[in-house]
Amino acid sequence: MFGYYLDLAFRGLRRNRMLTALMVLAIALGIGASMTTLTVLHVLSGDPLPGRSASIYYPQVDPQDISKYVPGAEPPEQVAWIDGMNLLNAKRATRQALMTGGMVPLQPTQSSIDPFRAMALFTTKDFFPMFGLPFKYGNAWGDAEDAGKAHIVVISSDLNDKLFGGKNSVGGTLRLQGADFRIIGVLGDWHPNPHFYDPYMGNYASDEDIFVPLTTSRATHMGHEGSVDCWGNGNGGPEDLERSQCVWLQFWVQLDDAASVSEYQAFLVHYSEEQHALGRFTRAPNVRLRSMMQWLAFQKVVPSDARLQTWLALGFLVVCLINTVGLMLAKFMRRANELGVRRALGASRRALFAQLLIEAGTIGFAGGALGLLLSLFGLWCVRQQPAEYAPLAHMDTPMLLATFALAIGASLVAGVLPAWRACHIPPALQLKAN
Repeated sequence: MFGYYLDLAFRGLRRNRMLTALMVLAIALGIGASMTTLTVLHVLSGDPLPGRSASIYYPQVDPQDISKYVPGAEPPEQVAWIDGMNLLNAKRATRQALMTGGMVPLQPTQSSIDPFRAMALFTTKDFFPMFGLPFKYGNAWGDAEDAGKAHIVVISSDLNDKLFGGKNSVGGTLRLQGADFRIIGVLGDWHPNPHFYDPYMGNYASDEDIFVPLTTSRATHMGHEGSVDCWGNGNGGPEDLERSQCVWLQFWVQLDDAASVSEYQAFLVHYSEEQHALGRFTRAPNVRLRSMMQWLAFQKVVPSDARLQTWLALGFLVVCLINTVGLMLAKFMRRANELGVRRALGASRRALFAQLLIEAGTIGFAGGALGLLLSLFGLWCVRQQPAEYAPLAHMDTPMLLATFALAIGASLVAGVLPAWRACHIPPALQLKAN
């Protein structure tokens, strides 16, 4: 029966090609605009670590002085060196990692490649297993390398391709900041978006090519290029970050269950009370412990203009559907004679309704195909923009399927009223008119 209705639908579409083309175009324009913006929103608001994000948390404590103190205000988003090291060495979570980012001068051994600056992450050993980084060659470092400020490095697959032609470079040497570093690992494919673990280098920044132990980066004076927030008149400052009253490091922990989360929250309060007793903290304990997705929402990593554009595009789709309803109503009512004859020959209203809805769905499928092409063009236009997230605007399989689902669903919704009206015309009137 479905095949028969589909054949009738194609005949109906060919009968008035101008109206059919207008309906397809109306749906395609609405779908094209909507799926372009929805795809961008989907890319920007996705989970960067599927299957892991639920156990990853971002702790915050408040070491600032009493000036400008507001009870209950948000604590600093980063941690100072001493607090980061204290929390790291306490090892109260399953895993914990302290980090910051910067750019490092790299001098290739190959004379054919000019020296350049590479994006680097300075971190601790648990960064790799906690975030599930895959290794193509070699492995990460351990506690001894963190404590010994070892001159070792893990590099990205892209950098390995550029410098070593994709070969196993483990054991090779990389010259960074004027010093030789031994390569111990080459990463596999790992491109999380957004850049959740260090948004201060950019929410959608390029992936790092170099990973160096945090202690080594400080010992070799590698440049920190993230955010720094200092207060008071104490020793140090941005030029002496280890002894300064500044927050500039990101700290992440892995907590595998709700009990561990509660225990770590209590530990942060206890740590703040302890530091207050020692005279380092002057404010009452003020801590936060957000999950990864809560942290991304708090950071508002999805640009507000992306959400606004999505709502505007969906509004445009509604306008297109309203126009489609009018066009379908005109098309179906023109076929009142045909429908009246079919009713007189015994076809039920349900059968006619199903036939007309299948015709509407066919229009939606055609509109979805054209809308997909418009969406791909729209995403290409987005990628030409100077926005940080622009290179990420690509349609994946789920969004491709969603394009056709939305197009067919929207056309079916648009076809309900015209089909119902057409099915309720008394057949006697049409037969008498003929």
